[in-house]
Amino acid sequence: MTLSSLRRQARDALRGKWGSAALFMLVYAAVTIIFPMIIEVALSGGWETWLDQEEVPTSASIASMIVSFALIPLTIAMYWVFLDVYRNEPVRISPLFTVYQNGKLVLKLIGTSLLIALFVILWSLLFIVPGIIKSLSYSQTFFLLRDHPEYGALQAISESKKRMKGYKGKLFLLYVSFIGWGLLSIITLGIGLLWLIPYVYTSLAAFYDQFIRTQEAPIE
Repeated sequence: MTLSSLRRQARDALRGKWGSAALFMLVYAAVTIIFPMIIEVALSGGWETWLDQEEVPTSASIASMIVSFALIPLTIAMYWVFLDVYRNEPVRISPLFTVYQNGKLVLKLIGTSLLIALFVILWSLLFIVPGIIKSLSYSQTFFLLRDHPEYGALQAISESKKRMKGYKGKLFLLYVSFIGWGLLSIITLGIGLLWLIPYVYTSLAAFYDQFIRTQEAPIE
């Protein structure tokens, strides 16, 4: 399947859902950008102090780091939302928050994300290119965790690495194919991202379903 076919399938899956996808992105942005900023402002002593400060107070920096870790499951849930969209489900905002109902899952998602970040950083210490290659190798980890909640962090990462053999170049080209759309979104002061990000994530879901999930061993 060609990259243009993947993108076309993503557009087909989003047909009639672009408005709800944009609303989803507004909620996501409010939680991941505005909420942490409000916390930082409050711990900095208010808006005026926050605007005038040259350095962020230590308490605000610590709080920001904690919030960043806490928001990892929410960010991963976005992958799952658009995987559902590709599978003909509606765009739902609730998974951004219901993911926190399972404490073990929250810890696993945070741990998995930190492991991936650590592995990519270590490979990047050699050169940038190995880090990029490894990030592509690990890219299917969270999709796999959605379909295989029984996987542990290392098992999901290893499975992603195994299944991405022969597909890393194709995924890289898929990312590259959105550069033009990204530049257009910048011209619109970022407003275009409300539609571009759902398009990208649904295309990534199409990539997973067409190339990675199809490697499942048949059930006897």
